[in-house]
Amino acid sequence: MLVLAAALVPVLGAWNNLVVHRLPGRPGSYVVANVVATAVLLAAARVSGLSWAELGLDRRRLAAGARWGGACAAVVAAGYATALALPAVRPLLADARAAGLDGGDLAGEVLVRIPFGTVLWEEVAFRGVLLAALVRLLPRAGAIAASAALFGLWHVRPTLGALAANDLADGPLARTGAVVLACFGTAAAGVLFTGLRERSGSLLAPVLLHLATNTLGLGAAAVAHR
Repeated sequence: MLVLAAALVPVLGAWNNLVVHRLPGRPGSYVVANVVATAVLLAAARVSGLSWAELGLDRRRLAAGARWGGACAAVVAAGYATALALPAVRPLLADARAAGLDGGDLAGEVLVRIPFGTVLWEEVAFRGVLLAALVRLLPRAGAIAASAALFGLWHVRPTLGALAANDLADGPLARTGAVVLACFGTAAAGVLFTGLRERSGSLLAPVLLHLATNTLGLGAAAVAHR
């Protein structure tokens, strides 16, 4: 288990920030690479002795995962709907990366790239395999903290991309501050996702919340531009 964790931490630390964005044929290659990485990681976890239950993939816990994840997804949907309905808040949802998406592009993002290229890979990696491996080696609180911290660092490059696309945070100091805040925010989200995974016993719960947050957020951003 130590070997799996020791290999996984640097791989996850580099993957989103240094590796996957360099692949030719993006965005299609991004989805394919992350789906393949998900399958490889699950195989490595099973070979290392982690059970389906430890990975949050016990079929007996699917119903609980659906209840918890569905309830949280409904709260997210209500939040976005409320924000879009308030003229003072609606502009805050705008994102230049969504402005140029036509119907086909938006469908591809919502139905393919986000579910399979982002949510599936990140939940299996962070709330599935990494968490299960770290729990074998550390106290549970330490394992959750370490997984969440790495999830925060995972978002350094995406945050820089979002800042550049929206022409925000001019200057290195402002960009650094924005990235640090974003990493802390996503680390906190990682703790929340892990809490759902622990409470429900199923990876499906954080998957549904993560999926709702990302897909509905993109949809809300596209609507805000219109």
